[in-house]
Amino acid sequence: MPDPDAQSPALRIRSLRFAYTPGAPPVVDIPELELAPGRQMLLTGGSGSGKSTVLQLVSGLLDPSSGEVWVGGTNIHGLSGARRDAFRGRHIGMIFQTFNLLHGFSAIENVMAALMFSDVPRSEHRDRSRSLLDDLGVERIDAPAETLSIGQQQRVAVARAVVVEPALVLADEPTASLDPDNAAQALDVIQSACRDREAALVCVSHDPSVESRFDDVRSLHELRAAQQEASA
Repeated sequence: MPDPDAQSPALRIRSLRFAYTPGAPPVVDIPELELAPGRQMLLTGGSGSGKSTVLQLVSGLLDPSSGEVWVGGTNIHGLSGARRDAFRGRHIGMIFQTFNLLHGFSAIENVMAALMFSDVPRSEHRDRSRSLLDDLGVERIDAPAETLSIGQQQRVAVARAVVVEPALVLADEPTASLDPDNAAQALDVIQSACRDREAALVCVSHDPSVESRFDDVRSLHELRAAQQEASA
């Protein structure tokens, strides 16, 4: 198991608040949230509800106004600079709505890039990436990523997220730009890849059709309401 601390939750949030402007109402207000190792959670909310912001806070790309985020027993906001970047690269996989693949680089080079921040010996990077791409059904691993179909690009993005065998994978609206058939296939790939590697998954989406695929579904609106009731 790739957790920094296998006895700890894959994700633990406490009193997390974030506002873009000091004194403004918080965009994110989560009193408490936990996800066990290997489990999968869906966070729902409408446009502007703070879904993507939550993932940026969890990954350490944004600092909270207050509160704590622990990933596998490590307070990610207790790390700074290169230490936080290194922790993210080794323990958190990220899948973006627009894939964010490196144009001009092949599918396998995109996956190998994620291993640059890992503890995997450089001599093993190509073989590990090739094996994973084969497992996920990527057919043209040496083709430039931007020349692949949307479905194949999604698989490359998933491979890049899980190749380091992270404790936690974050998926930001992974089906938003896909038609229903490709959306279902994409979620199949994401969820099975995480299960196979015992990585916990947090997926955010505003698509109601996604909810039936998750046993653990949380609404950001309900989490905020719970905080307001507790403060009343």
